[in-house]
Amino acid sequence: MGMFGTDGVRGVANVELTPELAFNLGRAGSYVLAMQDKTSRPRIMVGKDTRVSGDMLEAALIAGICSTGADVLTVGVIPTPAVAYLTQVYHASCGVVISASHNPVQDNGIKFFGPNGYKLPDEIEEQIEKLVRQGTADLSRPTGEEVGRVYDVEEALNRYLDYLVSCYTGDEKLNDLTVVVDCANGAAYKAGPRLWSRLGARVIAINNTPNGININDRCGSTYTEGLRAAVVHFKADVGIAYDGDADRCIVVDEFGNETDGDHLMVICALDLRRRGLLDPPTVVATVMSNIGLDIALRRETVQVESSKVGDRYVLEKMKETGAILGGEQSGHVIFLQHSTTGDGLLTSLKLVEVMKRTGLPLSELAREMEKLPQLLVNIKMEDKETILSHELVTAALCSAEKKLGEMGKLVVRPSGTEPLVRIMAQGPRQYLLEEVIAEISAAIQKAQ
Repeated sequence: MGMFGTDGVRGVANVELTPELAFNLGRAGSYVLAMQDKTSRPRIMVGKDTRVSGDMLEAALIAGICSTGADVLTVGVIPTPAVAYLTQVYHASCGVVISASHNPVQDNGIKFFGPNGYKLPDEIEEQIEKLVRQGTADLSRPTGEEVGRVYDVEEALNRYLDYLVSCYTGDEKLNDLTVVVDCANGAAYKAGPRLWSRLGARVIAINNTPNGININDRCGSTYTEGLRAAVVHFKADVGIAYDGDADRCIVVDEFGNETDGDHLMVICALDLRRRGLLDPPTVVATVMSNIGLDIALRRETVQVESSKVGDRYVLEKMKETGAILGGEQSGHVIFLQHSTTGDGLLTSLKLVEVMKRTGLPLSELAREMEKLPQLLVNIKMEDKETILSHELVTAALCSAEKKLGEMGKLVVRPSGTEPLVRIMAQGPRQYLLEEVIAEISAAIQKAQ
């Protein structure tokens, strides 16, 4: 299995993602990227989230980069999409983020962005991985003034916030808006509250006191109970939950109801469509998106293109189709005209823009999409690929698709990280979903 997954190198910090590996990724990454751009001394931007292992991995990564003669621009704790944006602003050879997103504190990750703000192409990641595996000891070791230097970019967060504010196209400030911001004790703990304050909103920040170990701990986009209660308590207009690195968001309406990424895409896509700005009239969603999204968008002649799960695949499909909007149910939404990657702060900003433009509360906007019942079951098995091609299983899958009909959806996919097959069924009736999944599960048990 490759070192780079769909979202960089991930693992338990200090066990799988060790300082030694971070050092070698720094050396190999800066060397490979210097080969891409031979005209100048490489400059690599490094940002991180709040988890306790970030300092350790950052120190090792920076040492590896500087040992090849490349300079480092440090931006400290900052959202992942900010690094993607600032890499372009500061003409860096690449950007590196030390974060494991919504994962628990013991995990961490290292992901690279190219000079254009997009995640590195597979072939460059493969070159870096090959170098790490064969060892970096033979790479050049400059001495004296040729050793890389480290520069702190103190204004980095403000530059990013300036850009986000410039993306807000509403006619008026948000002085009459009360927003609860759940920062997940992560990378948005400064950026989130500051953004909404700058736009004039009344801000109530929660989970904005990171201590290195409370990132994503019963808070943020994967755990909205606290946010929902706070919105109701403070009679807020909207609640926004970011994840650990703030590249995604989940929102809560004025009644405390959760609104996921599918709803966000529908609300923003239909607003753009009605103003003649969704060109082409296409949205990219993953195979796991709710079929209610397809129904709501196609009702207004917006084409829905489907991609594999993972923001990398969403982006690939967007580039292929020319779509300017795409994303995942998890709240990872890409506005390609404004950002090269998912950006939770930008997504929440664009949603509030629609609320202000239409004068409608979020609960009303969310009614644009009716979420159909959805059931996800994981079945444990070792020989995933063989079982799925067994005649009993293929017959059960064919029967299930017929039962679900046009108003239904069936996705069966082997997990990329665990000995599991995930079965997701959607349709107009819950009992029907339970029935078809039971039949598929029984066929899998017989086939084993």
